[in-house]
Amino acid sequence: MLSAIIIDDEVKGRIALKQKLQDYCPEVTVTGEAADGIQGIALISQLKPQIVFLDIEMPRMDGFAMLQQLPEKKFHLVFTTAYDQYAIRAIRFAAFDYLLKPVDIEELRNTIGKIISSQERSDTGRKLEVLADNLQRNPSLNKIAIPTLEGLLFFNVDDIIHLEAHSNYTVIHFTNHAKLTASRTLKEFEELLPADIFFRPHHSHLINLTYLKRYIKGDGGQIEMQNGNY
Repeated sequence: MLSAIIIDDEVKGRIALKQKLQDYCPEVTVTGEAADGIQGIALISQLKPQIVFLDIEMPRMDGFAMLQQLPEKKFHLVFTTAYDQYAIRAIRFAAFDYLLKPVDIEELRNTIGKIISSQERSDTGRKLEVLADNLQRNPSLNKIAIPTLEGLLFFNVDDIIHLEAHSNYTVIHFTNHAKLTASRTLKEFEELLPADIFFRPHHSHLINLTYLKRYIKGDGGQIEMQNGNY
């Protein structure tokens, strides 16, 4: 059984999420609720939950400010929000789970399923560093958490030359000639990375236009990157 708390200034939102957890996620027990970040800090310290459902926009202290004040972050974090597309993109860059309001039951079940099978709880602190860094750089998101079979690894987006699809995985090529296999599809990276920098010239490739060396005319055309890859 997983213990959880809900931090949200909207009473109806807390009631609805708690009811859905009770009805569709029997593995989770809600042990407490808070209406803002200040109450949330006290509740986390008191109850030490395994999961924290955290709203972003709240009075007195919002979700991001609360996280910066926490001395320990030993829990699975799930953001809940109704808007703010930039914040959602920053959350995805840091590989956090998030739920859009009103919370979809299937999305909630999938999120809980990921948490149950996840070994990434100890990465919460590092992921928050990436999130905070990206939010401070508004509107430029620069750091990304990349899921692999071994866990999460963290990189600068600027260091990615191109990405190559391999079934449900993606091989990422970096400026230092290193390669990494990510447990995320190329389509997911295409949706996540900035479209003005990353271009998909082929269904199996996504390139960083910053490192485009030349386009070679011919049968179908060919692209050469600065690292020598075609």
